[in-house]
Amino acid sequence: MLAICGQTHSTRQRISYPIPRKLGKKMTKAELIDAVAQKAGVSKADAERTIGSFFELVVASAKNGEKVAWPGFGSFSTSSRKARTGRNPQTGAPVQVPASTAMKFTSSSTLKSELNPNRK
Repeated sequence: MLAICGQTHSTRQRISYPIPRKLGKKMTKAELIDAVAQKAGVSKADAERTIGSFFELVVASAKNGEKVAWPGFGSFSTSSRKARTGRNPQTGAPVQVPASTAMKFTSSSTLKSELNPNRK
């Protein structure tokens, strides 16, 4: 069982809550919904609707070229990639790669320091 630590905003005390998972395994959507529902004290359906709404808003904001930031966690934004000439790895023939827009996440300094407590 893995314990994820968080902080309460008012007291800055560490709190832990168990997430039943195998180490090294990626957290699935169902596990995330279960954990959020348990942590927030709401039903799984409410947690799923809330998480779904969050991601819908992030995608809609990204389509409009807006940045979505959560202080202490990070920010979501878009990055434009120019059209370029690539290479087919099997034949080496040139291939035109069209311009595209990619989603980008930048973690906050608070999150970075939380993940790397021994680093200055």
